Amino acid sequence: MKSKVLRVSVVTILSVGIWLTVVKPANAQAKHVRWDIMVFNSTFTAFSAGGTLSATAVDGSQITLTGTGTFVQPASGKGTSSAVTGGGTWATNSPRANGTYTVEGFVQYAEAPGSFAGSGIIDNIGDVEDTHAGLGILSIVYSDGERGILLVSCNLNGMPSIYEGATATKGFVNYFAPVLPGDPNATVFHFKD
Repeated sequence: MKSKVLRVSVVTILSVGIWLTVVKPANAQAKHVRWDIMVFNSTFTAFSAGGTLSATAVDGSQITLTGTGTFVQPASGKGTSSAVTGGGTWATNSPRANGTYTVEGFVQYAEAPGSFAGSGIIDNIGDVEDTHAGLGILSIVYSDGERGILLVSCNLNGMPSIYEGATATKGFVNYFAPVLPGDPNATVFHFKD
């Protein structure tokens, strides 16, 4: 009888342990995030919204973007969301065209190590303590009717596997190669309450 009780107890403990590692806590909350293509001042001691970033396609054509917005990542950390705001401007060099874009959906966000917290850098967008590195993927619609995906990648700690910048698709063209800033333009995420 004792061995049967012991087996049932062990199975129960293992089952609860597995369940706790797989199931998110009931109090898990959605993550509210602001993203920006931002620009540093000339001394790299402060940053503000309003930067520009570019990416190239396989044929060398280029898209240049500005932008800011918000999204809500579901509490589960999985799934998409239409709880988004924002957009920006775009310009391509081949063919020469420009306009605006609007964010219409959240696809995914993955937080990466890194923050400006405690760095002494002045944050003119939000609270520097709320800055985070990561990769945000958003669905967008361009003012000329084409659809695309915007990838906002923020590297705040020099990890070689994370690029700094923004890339995008527009129609069938994939502007996949970020033009590495090397200048005061970059990206940043802020977690909001």
